[in-house]
Amino acid sequence: MDEPTTSPTQPNKIPNFSPPPPPQRSAPYIAILIVSIVLSVASGSVFGVLAANDRLGSWLEKTILGQTTSTTKTASINPQTVQVKEESATIDVVKKVQPAVVSVIGTQDFGKISQQPNYFSPFNDFFGFSQPEQPQGKQEVSGGSGFIVSEDGLILTNKHVVDGTNVDYSVVLNDGTRYDAKIMAKDPSLDIAILKIEKTGLPTVELGVSDSLQIGETVIAIGNALGQYQNSVTKGIISGLARTIEAGDSSGNSEVIENTIQTDAAINSGNSGGPLINLSGEVIGVNTAVSTQGQLLGFAIPINAAKQDIESVKENGKIVRPYIGIRYTLITKEIQDANDLSVDHGALIIRGDKASELAVIPGSPADKAGLEENDIILEVDGQAIDEDHSLVGILTEKKVGDEISLKVLHDGKENTVKVTLEERTE
Repeated sequence: MDEPTTSPTQPNKIPNFSPPPPPQRSAPYIAILIVSIVLSVASGSVFGVLAANDRLGSWLEKTILGQTTSTTKTASINPQTVQVKEESATIDVVKKVQPAVVSVIGTQDFGKISQQPNYFSPFNDFFGFSQPEQPQGKQEVSGGSGFIVSEDGLILTNKHVVDGTNVDYSVVLNDGTRYDAKIMAKDPSLDIAILKIEKTGLPTVELGVSDSLQIGETVIAIGNALGQYQNSVTKGIISGLARTIEAGDSSGNSEVIENTIQTDAAINSGNSGGPLINLSGEVIGVNTAVSTQGQLLGFAIPINAAKQDIESVKENGKIVRPYIGIRYTLITKEIQDANDLSVDHGALIIRGDKASELAVIPGSPADKAGLEENDIILEVDGQAIDEDHSLVGILTEKKVGDEISLKVLHDGKENTVKVTLEERTE
């Protein structure tokens, strides 16, 4: 760097003042001084050029030390390099998974439906109103997503994607070919369904592990957005775990789904049933719902919960799930305070909104064990039921025929109840 320069000023002259004679210096001393000045100027120029080119440190190491020492350097991270690597990973995993992502299309033949809504009104002609045009023939009435889990045509999707009445379903592969689909099974406790198409040698997804997910982890959602944009891709992070949601469809049907993954990756209508994947290209969730009350709130069923369904269909041709036969709500601190309960956790057995939705299903394992409405199940086999350990989540780890031990709060007193799990049916 250049030294700052200053302009010389002339000193004021003092009358009758004679400066002392300069001291005598030897010739060698003057020579040494001149050499020092020359070296200083030369080295300053060199250092200035090197610094200007951002190579001073390297020049010092090579010229003065004679070597480079990596231990003295501080590693720097280039944000652009990190971004490029993540974008490259995203592109790679999308290319890997997309061939196994499918669109699930529902088709209805209106010519075969005997009871159609009667839109006729005598006032229409009088006031000049036209009659609404009735749908005719086969019409596509729904669109969702799914992904192939076996090369011989097993496809995982959401139960609500294939819950239509008098609807035929087909699957459109990534290459555009279309196949009729058979519904193999629906999970009565999860929003999961498994379809089958008659095709072999299909590309499949790799199923990951959802038990070790971390908030902030990057995820990618792929699906048939809005039922018309096949294999649309969105990206975000895991923004919450173990969420309990009430998922509903356009027909007004709804069900409570526990232990879901919350993500800000955009999940649009039609994405339901598609895969939620990590940056390794592994499926860690099944996209199932989007919140209509807030932006960037999507939810997915953990893939570990669906693995049991896949294996059950492969082994039994249907989904076999254990159940105890109750309706309940999870107790939180807010519910405790609002209802003056003595506990802040557990599953409170309650009836549903409809008269047919009893708290304890007659003839169920819970009924046989003597459980009643307003009982609170506090623990299952020693595991407390709370927001991190749901009753459904605990039961998914059990098998039909297992005997479980429940700690139950009944009329203010705790007691232990033995329940033998039975197969749940629709």
